[in-house]
Parts: sequence; C-alpha cells; structure tokens
Amino acid sequence: MVRAAMAKIRSVYNFVFIGPGRPSLNEPQFSFDRIHSPRNRDVLWISRTTNLHSVFGWMIESVGMSTATIIGSGPNGLSAAIVLAASGVRTTVLERNGQIGGGCSTAEVTQPGFLHDLGSSTYPLGAASPFYGSLPFTIPWIQPHAAFAHPLDDGTAVVLEHSIEETIDQLDACDRKAYRSLIEPVVSNFAALVEEILGPILHIPESPFALARFGLSALLPALSLARSHFAGERARSLFAGVSTHSILPLETTASAAVGLTLIAAGHTRGWPILRGGAQSLTDALVRHLEDLGGRVETGREVTELPLSDLVLADITPRQLLRIAGSHLSTGYRKQLERFRYGPGAFKIDYALNAAIPWTARECLRAATVHIGGSLEEIAQAERTLSLNKPFVLLGQPSLFDSSRAPSGRHTAWAYCHVPNGSTKDYTESIESQIVRFAPEFLDCILSRSVSTPKDLESWNPNLVGGDILGGAMNVRQLLFRPTWSLYRTSRSGLYLCGASTPPGGGVHGMCGFHAAKMALKDLNI
Repeated sequence: MVRAAMAKIRSVYNFVFIGPGRPSLNEPQFSFDRIHSPRNRDVLWISRTTNLHSVFGWMIESVGMSTATIIGSGPNGLSAAIVLAASGVRTTVLERNGQIGGGCSTAEVTQPGFLHDLGSSTYPLGAASPFYGSLPFTIPWIQPHAAFAHPLDDGTAVVLEHSIEETIDQLDACDRKAYRSLIEPVVSNFAALVEEILGPILHIPESPFALARFGLSALLPALSLARSHFAGERARSLFAGVSTHSILPLETTASAAVGLTLIAAGHTRGWPILRGGAQSLTDALVRHLEDLGGRVETGREVTELPLSDLVLADITPRQLLRIAGSHLSTGYRKQLERFRYGPGAFKIDYALNAAIPWTARECLRAATVHIGGSLEEIAQAERTLSLNKPFVLLGQPSLFDSSRAPSGRHTAWAYCHVPNGSTKDYTESIESQIVRFAPEFLDCILSRSVSTPKDLESWNPNLVGGDILGGAMNVRQLLFRPTWSLYRTSRSGLYLCGASTPPGGGVHGMCGFHAAKMALKDLNI
C-alpha cells in the first residue's frame, strides 16, 4: 500500500524529498510544502520532524479515496462540494474570508442588531432550483405577499402578484389580453422550462416545444418585446424593470429572457427571501456537507493549485489565471483572457427607524422594489449607466422577517448598475430616485453602509469591478461560458464551477452541480 501511495504522489509530483522543509499547507496529521522545479513541476517537501507513519497513513488513505478541493464557499462551491461528498469523494472547501458563504452571507454592517445581506437577498431561481429542491432538508424561505413592486409617478404602483389575474387587474385595459397571452404559456410550462434553463447548455431538451415557444419571445431584446406587446405604461414599465436583472442594455438580444423567466418564477415559485438572511442558506448547505464527511476551512486564500484528484474553482477566469495560469495551455489562457465582465454595482445598506413610507402603499407588499419610472427612462438608465436617474433595485426584507432588525426598526438595501470599476459616488443619485417615490425616506435613515465596485471586489474577488453575475450575460458568453469547454479547463482534474459557467449568475447552485457531475464522470465515479 505504501508503494501504491508513493506512486500516486509521484503521479502528481516530480520529486518527493524528506528533509528540511518550509511547511505551508497543513493536513490533519502532518505538514508539507509545495514549490516549483525549474521544469515548472511541483516538488513535495516533507519535514524531517514529521511522523512518517502519519505521512504514509495519509497517502494510503488517499489511494483508496478520491479527493477534491473546492476553491470558494459561495453557493456554487458548496453545491459542488455536496455533490462530490455524496459520491464518496473526500472533499474540502477552502474560503479566503473568515466568513463562509461568499455572495450568500449576512452581517451587521450598519448598527448592532441590523442584519444585512452582503450580496444576494431575493431568490426566485433559488426557489426554482432543481438541486436545492433535491436536498434532504428544508430551506427557510419566506414568501412576501407579492414578488416585486414598481412605483410610478402617478402615485400608484404595479405589483407582480402570485396570481396572474390579480396582476392583470392592475394593468391598462389595452394590455391585459397581451399579458396573459405572453406570460400564461411560460407559467404553465415553468416546471419543465426551469429544468431546461438551469440544465446543461449542451443537452437534448425534454420539453422541446415548450422551450421553442419560450425562445421565440426570449431571444428578443426586452425593449422590443415591451414595445411590441404592450401599449400602456404600466405593463411596459413592469417588464422593463424586471428585465434589468440581466444587467444588459434593454436593446440587447435575449435580454427579454430574464424578464420572462423572473415573471414566471414570481407567478409560480415566488421571489422568496431567507429567514435570518442569506447566511441561513449557506449555513444549511455547510451542515449538510459536514454530515456527508466534507469540511470547510476559512482564512485559506488559495494562491496555487491544491493537491487533490479534483479541484473545482468557484471563481472567475481572472482569478483562475492568477492561481493556475502556468498550468494551463496557451490557447486556453487566451480564451480566458477574452472573457468579458459586465457592469458593476454600487450598493447601499440602510438601518432605518421605520418602514419606507412609499407614496404607493402597495409597495409594502413586496420585498423587492424596482425604481426607475417608465420604460424609456429605464432603457436609457441601463444604456448609459450615468449618475442621472439610475435604475435602482431596492430590497426591504425586514417587512417580512422581523429577525433582521430590532423591534420597530427596519433594514433595506439599494443598488444601481454602474460602469465596471466605476469610482463615482452614486449615493445621492440612488437616494434621489427613492425619494421620488417615498418623499420622506431620508428621515427614516439611522445609518448607511456604502459599497463601491472596488469595495465589493475587495470583499469578494469574484465581483470583478463590482460585476455581481460573474461576467457579462450576453448570448455568446451564456452559450460558451467562459469558453466552449464550459466547466473543464485545459488541465486534467481542474474545473471552473462558479457563476462564470452555465447557467450563469443567480443563487441556484446549478453551476456547481453541473461542474461536479462532469468531474465525477471524468473520474469514472
């Protein structure tokens, strides 16, 4: 067995020295260090003071059990880890920060007792995720009364209710039939469609007719679809607002797909939040991973490839090039270098002394509010990303989860899309838009915490330039994300599993799920 173990180690390392070393990676029972030989091959040094019985015991265990290291503890990294651990792979997740969860985490960033989601906060695709639905525990979703609200300058708001009928009743009479004919087929086929949308890019559709019908509208620019299907301001504004979640100009091909999908999700699975904040989902995933024998290590920034049979990286192409560039082929490196990131986000978290006093009180029925006015205003805002009247996405989770703030107090967040890496201060612009529909909002603010694109990237390097989707979600980068090889890299055993792979951004765990399934197949497990 020792001979087999040494053969396994030598298949990874060019040399193994037992002698003076500089331990930097700590296994449970011994220390070792990795450096690079002149031929750019790894060299394993084992400290002379190490108990060699422990060393060879670890090697023997490794021969009989495949190992995996996950870089990053975001939702996709944890999902990949769970799939691997459930298949008998010895799995370790390495997280650079002291807090687990990446973009799915919660903390007090304004005042004590006010819990703020640091990244994701509303989960239409999380509630619809096939992977999350397969887990043997209950995710603590909270369903607001309505999916989202969109206030208008006439003092009213159009609200996406769970019921199509109740939503239609709020629209201009001229658009009610058109809304039903556009949305009802997507809603009735949503269970099948979400399997296709969140499934592998390259697969034989199980519901080809439903997918084809969806595609006829989904491939249109959101602006074109809104103008061609609706004549009234209310339906046009509602569709424009929800389509901005694509973080694409509304003139972009297929930007309508996001709007259609999220509206259908609202009418079927809802737009839930998480009781106690985003961290509760992360903590539940970690507990399940540990039950399967996996583990998570915090404060472990990865700067070189770990020693494992499999390495799945919940990071974007830019970080992979830094960590593993010398291990990748020239052609693959060039493909990753061509990967493009989308607009950034400028975010503000608020501690409030009261609920936001919307002019349109129906906005209090939803945890998510889209602030931008008319279709034309929203299209211009997303096209220019200027300081002048940005489109603002706002969350008010404490309306439905009292654990988020002290009694009688509330939390809220708001962000807008900005040029990638922008250094401009959008605070006044965001708050002017909120005040437009809630004139007394500023009087409610106890404190605020501002996160610029640079701040977001410093906290989570996956948010390159403040990009919260892991890369632009245009048609090319959605189909070939980040390259034509999808999750696989040019190095055997190394995979990408984050939002820079299909099906892309959003908290659903499916990027990690598909990457792990591919890795297991390649490992013949």
